[in-house]
Amino acid sequence: MSVREVVLLGATGSIGTQAVDVVRRNPDRLRVVGLAAGGDRVELLAQQALELGVDVVAVAKATVAQDLQLAFYAEAQARGYRSGDFAIPKILAGPDAATELAGWPCDVVLNGMTGSVGLAPTLAALNAGRTLALANKESLVAGGPLVQAAMQRPDQIVPVDSEHSALAQCLRGGRPDEVRRLVLTASGGPFRGRTDLSDVTPEQALAHPTWDMGPVVTVNSATLVNKGLEVIEAHLLFALPYDAIDVVVHPQSIVHSMVEFHDGSTLAQVSPPDMRLPIALGLAWPDRLPNEGYGMDWSTASTWEFQPLDDTAFPAVGLAREAGRRGGTAPAAFNAANEECVAAFLDGRLPFPGIVDTVARVVGEHTFRERPTLAEVLETEEQARASARRLVGESSEVGTWR
Repeated sequence: MSVREVVLLGATGSIGTQAVDVVRRNPDRLRVVGLAAGGDRVELLAQQALELGVDVVAVAKATVAQDLQLAFYAEAQARGYRSGDFAIPKILAGPDAATELAGWPCDVVLNGMTGSVGLAPTLAALNAGRTLALANKESLVAGGPLVQAAMQRPDQIVPVDSEHSALAQCLRGGRPDEVRRLVLTASGGPFRGRTDLSDVTPEQALAHPTWDMGPVVTVNSATLVNKGLEVIEAHLLFALPYDAIDVVVHPQSIVHSMVEFHDGSTLAQVSPPDMRLPIALGLAWPDRLPNEGYGMDWSTASTWEFQPLDDTAFPAVGLAREAGRRGGTAPAAFNAANEECVAAFLDGRLPFPGIVDTVARVVGEHTFRERPTLAEVLETEEQARASARRLVGESSEVGTWR
């Protein structure tokens, strides 16, 4: 395998920082040429850029471009660099900076951004012909048909979500016409087994038992909205009907997903709950990188549990499945409303059960379009966010959630 040049979007987030660690471990296989981040952690971004020797850095906030420039010099001084010993990377700044960087010359674009803001960069990477290592499930969910239309070859998108990476690996074990169903595993989050979730606090929702993720994804895991999004993503990535995509609760997060074939055989992908493995595979696909320390310890006794999903306590998966079946703008409304509701919950303006309740109302009331353009997807998102904010505000005014 020759050295692959990588553009990393969402560099300072959970996926991004773990991707940088993968690159550190494989300097003879991977080289990062560009980094993109929101701009809230300019010191970390500058450290990454100088350590990796990137050519270009993109920040979403134009106002922090000067701060980033100063951070480059401060980091260079901390490293003992002299003038002329290093080159300041080119800086792209503004809301379209990540989209511009997604089309930068490279072999692989890793989209580790959070939220549907990753849609435009996803489309830019595909339109530029890059291999897209996709950790930003929201862009596929919100713009599914647009993303599919932008693909120039069947293998252009490599999933980085642990569940979809697992499915992609298991699907190597048989022909597409031999597949009976896909089985996504869910940890169940911190509230597995609970039926009364009315008094859940943000601190409790953010205490995930197995995964270390950003706040939005962690709350989505607690509500199981994340698993609902993954059902839609699996349908779009692997072209199986929703009736052939199941979810099972697996608290240990060791079996990341399974594929059942028509003869009754089931293949499972097993590894510790460490996102660096699917990230490494996404960057190297279809090859594997030699990453010592990521494997299972088979010398230690362990027990793996599998339990049915409680659709009554956690209705998010069923709601997402309905939105996915409806198609059009319904998944975009689902995702955008959820992002707004998660923010309200973390701010203390919405109770935990109100997240999915509000999302359901927004999806049911939104102006549905069957074959939306990109502009219409973005318009749907804005309308869904506004509707969610209105419903959250109304619930706050009366002091109860109805």
